[in-house]
Amino acid sequence: MALVVLVRGVNVGGHRTFRPARLAEQLKHLDVINIGAAGTFVVRNPVPHAQLRQEFASRLPFPARIMICRGRQIARLVTREWFAGHADRPDVVASSASWPGRPAPGRRRPSHCRPPAGGS
Repeated sequence: MALVVLVRGVNVGGHRTFRPARLAEQLKHLDVINIGAAGTFVVRNPVPHAQLRQEFASRLPFPARIMICRGRQIARLVTREWFAGHADRPDVVASSASWPGRPAPGRRRPSHCRPPAGGS
């Protein structure tokens, strides 16, 4: 299954800008596809997570937090109605977030957001 790479906080408000299409072209040996301008990529060739992270980090013009997920993890996110059973309210905005890296000491991620055992 493909991997999904998310680069956090890029191309927002003119800060930490780069050209994702150009980066995908530089990574064509990994069969990388750029999805939009927000730092989302799909990697179709099998590659170890550590190598993939290094490939991205070495080509970005700034330090960045890079999260790597299996494609099936992303697919699973869209198969569940996360806000079902909760009434819409005008003072609440439904949103989602991702947690690259490890949580702070004493804090835990929700179980559906934890990386699989042995994964990145």
